[in-house]
Amino acid sequence: MKIHEYQAKEFFSRYRIPVTREKVCYSVEEVLKTVEDFDFPIVVKAQVLVGGRGKAGGVKLARNVDEAREAAQKILGMNIKGYTVEKVLVAEGIKYISEFYVGLTIDRNSKSVIFMASSEGGVEIEEVAKENPDAIHKFVIDSDLGMSDFVARKIAYKLFSDPDQVKQATHIFQQLYQLFIDTDASLVEINPLVITDKGNLLALDGKMNFDDNALYRQSSVAVLNEPDEDEKKEIEAKKKGLSYIRLDGTIGCMVNGAGLAMATMDLIKYFGGQPANFLDIGGSSNPQKVVDAMKLLMSDKNVHVVMINIFGGITRCDDVARGLVTALNQLDVHIPVVVRLSGTNAKEGLEIIKQANLPVVNTMSEAAQEAMRLCVGCNQENKIKVKV
Repeated sequence: MKIHEYQAKEFFSRYRIPVTREKVCYSVEEVLKTVEDFDFPIVVKAQVLVGGRGKAGGVKLARNVDEAREAAQKILGMNIKGYTVEKVLVAEGIKYISEFYVGLTIDRNSKSVIFMASSEGGVEIEEVAKENPDAIHKFVIDSDLGMSDFVARKIAYKLFSDPDQVKQATHIFQQLYQLFIDTDASLVEINPLVITDKGNLLALDGKMNFDDNALYRQSSVAVLNEPDEDEKKEIEAKKKGLSYIRLDGTIGCMVNGAGLAMATMDLIKYFGGQPANFLDIGGSSNPQKVVDAMKLLMSDKNVHVVMINIFGGITRCDDVARGLVTALNQLDVHIPVVVRLSGTNAKEGLEIIKQANLPVVNTMSEAAQEAMRLCVGCNQENKIKVKV
């Protein structure tokens, strides 16, 4: 789960991490009213749950009221990577000398929190990692000791030489770590952390992501969730007992079991295709799950063919077959469907498929290749094509 910059900086303020004076606005009129209480220059920033706002023109400096109005008019309503800007952050303009990057995330190799720091702030950390990886200092934080004074000072001295700035940084780093732990965050970043012209450290921008699986115990975080359309589908699928993640391909997948689902996607890739999703219907023998899964797949306009791959264990193939026939009768399925059944009650499931006058394939490889074949030009026909 992601939150906006202004929300992340509200968390920073609660943990006594210094941030700019600012206010979120939802209209041009609100921006003009807000700037009456600010000294110019001010900065108008788009608030969307995606990076690259500056490059897209979503961050503008305004030196007077007219420029503030013009910036708000241009940014509000603009599209940034598929997100419409509905609100902006008006922040005081800050004179600064240097920019830095600091952030925390989970390092799966060390199974610990890792603190990252770089003197090359103000740009995307991925670019720094690619072009100059030595510029990023990484520190594994012992979960038992946490961010001790010694570790925080050690990190601070990697970035700063002035004793006063080291002292400020030590406090910020310790509070940032505590915020990370307290909120079950998966990522916390300050980019840039700047030295102002008065020698103070200040967080000009902030970013926080959270572990979705911990939201049940983070009510103050969960209420901030603004799911996009894909995330709404994932949430709805979870309520129906399905595990669903949308991808960018054209072959929709319906599988039982996470391991088989991954193997199915790998097989599609092996034969040159692109999976459109990860969809695990789980181990329950409930035909309604197949109907719900088909509805989910049909809602994705990028899906040109559906590949169903079932290995019956707890899941019974005859129940999947009944669910498929029901789905085909209820839904407007106008794309090809490829089905492979194996395992528990596969014979009964295949008989149901045959009674529906649908032909047969025997292996995963055959199913993947057939899905690839049917996907080519499949949008040219409205007639249902099914291979089993």
